[in-house]
Amino acid sequence: MIKIDFTNVMSDFIGEKHGILFEEIEAYKEIVKEVHEKIKEERDNSFYFTKLPYQHTEEIKKLAIEIRENFDYFVVIGIGGSALGNQMIQEAINGFNYNNFNYPKFYIMDNVDPEKIGNILDLIDIRKTMFNVITKSGSTVETIANFAIVLTTLKDELGEDYKDHLIFTTDPEKGFLRKFGEREGIKMLDIPPKVGGRFSVLSNVGLLSSAVCGIDIDLLLEGARKADELCMKISNPLENPAYLIGLIHYLACERKGKHISVMMPYFERLSSFVDWYRQLWAESLGKEGFGQTPLKSIGTIDQHSQIQLFRESPKDKIITFLRVLESSRDYKIPKDIPEEIGYLANHSLKEILDIELEGTIAALIKSQVPNLTITIDRLNHYNLGMLIYIYELATGFTGMLYKINPFDQPAVEEGKDFAYGLMGRKGYEKKLEEYRELVKEKYTLEIND
Repeated sequence: MIKIDFTNVMSDFIGEKHGILFEEIEAYKEIVKEVHEKIKEERDNSFYFTKLPYQHTEEIKKLAIEIRENFDYFVVIGIGGSALGNQMIQEAINGFNYNNFNYPKFYIMDNVDPEKIGNILDLIDIRKTMFNVITKSGSTVETIANFAIVLTTLKDELGEDYKDHLIFTTDPEKGFLRKFGEREGIKMLDIPPKVGGRFSVLSNVGLLSSAVCGIDIDLLLEGARKADELCMKISNPLENPAYLIGLIHYLACERKGKHISVMMPYFERLSSFVDWYRQLWAESLGKEGFGQTPLKSIGTIDQHSQIQLFRESPKDKIITFLRVLESSRDYKIPKDIPEEIGYLANHSLKEILDIELEGTIAALIKSQVPNLTITIDRLNHYNLGMLIYIYELATGFTGMLYKINPFDQPAVEEGKDFAYGLMGRKGYEKKLEEYRELVKEKYTLEIND
């Protein structure tokens, strides 16, 4: 079960200055209908991610069994859309202590921070490790740099047997990783060419690591299929969860100046879901002068840091709370506690978590800060699959409202081009020259011992 309560974004609850009028939603129904038809037409092209829930999983499940039977460690080498989704599914379903009690232990090499990479290498036995290198382009700098370190280490330890410790997940036809894998005879999985990295978690990108760690990927995809069946059937934003989320955020941003989208789960296992959402929302919609800045907040932790800002800073935020009704465990506070804190007696930690959420919602309403609450009955494979699909479609849909391409990232690419120039990559000499013209060191403050 997933429920979206958008009461507190509406003008009759928080006022017309900050709230959305029902008339505004009604006025967009025909536009939404047109976008809906375009999305259906694009299911074989730019919206191909909407077809991922219908894929067959036999090959991936068979491969996952082989890995579990033969390796003690499974390491993903990837970044952005090739890592955030993997981490999100793992933490949401298996929690934070998976590696303490289970095999194969799971790690992600994403950043090129040498301390982080070194810490992972310290924890694993490379002879008992399978590395899954994930990059759609086959040339992502951070991924290929980390792969180069691992490749050298594997060859030093295992000689020609190094190939048995690698799986490449990449474009089916092009890129360095595809060519290298074909030449060396390394096992490879395809990323659908029409699916961008940040929309790829329900492809081989996210499904292999999930299956290796014991997650039921069929149930995950079943939840996503349920969401797809609903969303593709109904264009009315008041009945379509993806369109409702998208339209509310679009109107809040464009009509009410809410340029910051806060996501605040009151269930910490959804913390990485917010990290995944931030890339999805920011990289897809932040272009051509449009978009919202996604901000991460965790309940109740950030009640003690960010809520002050949310209530009394400029009213430029819309907040989404994520709520889970059932917890797999709970702890009840006993009766026999000091009288001064007796109000806590007989309450459980989950009850207090929910009460804190309700108090925060009431405080935000009082300050006329628009907020909506997405509730799921329990955090399981099926519901997570639904939630992933809904937010992916909401993102693509919102891009269509802005009349931008939600599937490219031109501003990211230029930063990569400057980096290529600085690293001396052939063909990027002009970017190096441009960098030297742009970046100067003139005004500085240095403190020495």
